[in-house]
Amino acid sequence: MQRKDMTQTVLITGTGRPEALGFNLVRRYLEHGDRVLAGIRRPSPALEELAQKYPDSLHVLTMDISSTESVNAAYEEASAWTDSLDLIINNAVATSPDIMKELPDCDLDKVAPVIDVGAVGPLRVLKAFLPLLRKSGIGGLVVNVSSEAGSIGKCYRSYYIDYGMEKAALNMATMTMHNYFKDDPGMNIICLHPGWMRTNEGNSRAPLIPYEHAETLRVLFERKRHDKEGPVFITYTGEAYPW
Repeated sequence: MQRKDMTQTVLITGTGRPEALGFNLVRRYLEHGDRVLAGIRRPSPALEELAQKYPDSLHVLTMDISSTESVNAAYEEASAWTDSLDLIINNAVATSPDIMKELPDCDLDKVAPVIDVGAVGPLRVLKAFLPLLRKSGIGGLVVNVSSEAGSIGKCYRSYYIDYGMEKAALNMATMTMHNYFKDDPGMNIICLHPGWMRTNEGNSRAPLIPYEHAETLRVLFERKRHDKEGPVFITYTGEAYPW
């Protein structure tokens, strides 16, 4: 059943950095008239300032997605603010200080915590918030923000050990949940290679500006909401990306 006003309630994780994608997705959904639960692990002055501008439609939700207890507590808080969810965007990510190191120099004890946040964390969020998502009046959608670095078929690096494994594991989690939801017409899930964005000083040459790109992705997600036959791992243009 489709609601008349077509506004939606969105949960987005990893939203604390104003120069990054998550924060700008929050901005775009708020500007579109939607209600947003913005997940963060630590306080974000920029997000608090945004909450003052949108006091009725933005709720800042503190949760550590590496902790089931923290995620479950966040669910209870969210349930007091909304009785349904229409979209979950799992955008939070982790990397280790050794991301650019090859095997001989990489501290492998730092890899597992990264995977726990970036691949298991989205499943914790989905498991906890699924009851709200199933109450969507327009059909629940989950978007897992992955990366080209998570493609095994396209892998070319000899570094990015933690990040690549994290995103490959997230892709597997997405496909497993796609199979889980396959017979449920009210649920869908995809993973996304969002493209190269200018999210910090180190990639100022990147072609995509997060605020502009967030609107491209917002529109794309609505096109994919009920598309259960199309590709599951997609680029920001909606095309299939190799697993």
